[in-house]
Amino acid sequence: MEQRTDDGLSPYGIFSRVQWAALRDDAPMTLAAEEVRRVRSLHDRLDMTEVEEIYLPLSRLLSLYVAATQRLFIVQQHFLGTAEAKVPYIIGVAGSVAVGKSTTARVLQALLARWPNVPKVDLVTTDGFLLPNAVLEREGLMEKKGFPESYDLPTLLRFLADVKAGRRPVRAPVYSHLIYDVMPQQWIEVDRPDILIVEGLNVLQTGHPPKDGKAIPYVSDFFDFSVYIDAEEEVLRRWYVNRFLTLRETAFRDPKSYFHRYASLDDKQATETANSIWNRINLVNLNENILPTRQRAHLILKKDANHLVQEVALRKL
Repeated sequence: MEQRTDDGLSPYGIFSRVQWAALRDDAPMTLAAEEVRRVRSLHDRLDMTEVEEIYLPLSRLLSLYVAATQRLFIVQQHFLGTAEAKVPYIIGVAGSVAVGKSTTARVLQALLARWPNVPKVDLVTTDGFLLPNAVLEREGLMEKKGFPESYDLPTLLRFLADVKAGRRPVRAPVYSHLIYDVMPQQWIEVDRPDILIVEGLNVLQTGHPPKDGKAIPYVSDFFDFSVYIDAEEEVLRRWYVNRFLTLRETAFRDPKSYFHRYASLDDKQATETANSIWNRINLVNLNENILPTRQRAHLILKKDANHLVQEVALRKL
């Protein structure tokens, strides 16, 4: 199960799909088929078998990690002589455009919320922390939307710091994929959840550490556990193009859609447009910003061309 690198060393243990599925043990299947369909994103192949073989073992692992963290919190309280309330356990979900981050985040939320102690599980995407289009246009960053520089990082960091400090309630901005922009004066309230899932392209991103040693917080500094969804580059491109073609027939037809201008493209034109956007923007972001963070995750889910997880890498303790 060892993942081999050039020097024969790796911080990960590698599990095949069969090996990982066996780790479900007696974790009960708590989702109905209709619930699984509801959390599935466009073109994702999530079904009951995928939940049972991949996400139930992950849910079991997370239940053990959360319990261990809570015990450690109590031990630290005794050591410090404090009586603070426990803070939310934060899980980060990262990966490329079109890889299925939203599906993974939603199915984890559904499974975790059905643990016997019925924890409160909230989900926030970092899309809401993108700078408004007006700002991106003014700064010449519309072609870099989704790149690290396109986010309101101070606001995102403040949000996570407030959640981790147990402040209540904490508000996160809302993003509309229809109008492709942050919704003004609309918020999601996060009020002391037991678990918070944070999903986004660049949530594992870091920068160069300062030479003077001053503290520079990164989004991932607030995570207790992180998951990276992985797939081959060509597979990701194909998924992105197929999703674009489907949206051309559905969401893009809405006159309010930011991408309404693409609704009238024929198959050839739409495929060429999708490939151009992928190569010009999403592929660059993947190679420069997203993929380099893969090895920072606690867990890596490697998908095949059918959107099914075939390999799981778990960071060793």
